[in-house]
Amino acid sequence: MVAVILSTPSQEQRLIERAVEVLGIEAAAVTSLAPRIGAAFVQACRLMLECRGRVVVSGIGKSGHVARKIASTLASTGTPSFFMHPAEASHGDLGMVTGDDVFLALSNSGTTAELLAILPQVRRRGARLIAITGNPASTLATLADVHLDAAVEVAGHPVD
Repeated sequence: MVAVILSTPSQEQRLIERAVEVLGIEAAAVTSLAPRIGAAFVQACRLMLECRGRVVVSGIGKSGHVARKIASTLASTGTPSFFMHPAEASHGDLGMVTGDDVFLALSNSGTTAELLAILPQVRRRGARLIAITGNPASTLATLADVHLDAAVEVAGHPVD
């Protein structure tokens, strides 16, 4: 185990200041979502509430971690759902997706190759597509039945 030693009060103060700064960034990011709650959000909720199958949630990298949590939360609150890794999907797991399902795809860039590669098969199966991206002009956003904008900015600059 590696121990980090903060040797001076000024180092400790910089650590505290940075933590407060990060919390401020996170709070601003959440607050900035409120004005984006509108018709697309209602449509996404309706798709999931009226889903006769399951909500299949997918993403890769950090978006994949968030997708896993969303799938888990949906399942624990009574919505049949599961996480599907996009790379595994292209190797056979897409057989679990049906026309009664809603496919919820998460990608900050909206250009994640692994997700884009499986979308034609998701569509052929008849599943509805909800995309959550940080880029409303992205390929994923434009291919979706419903797009939810989750862009985050710090000091007016997009965050990756």
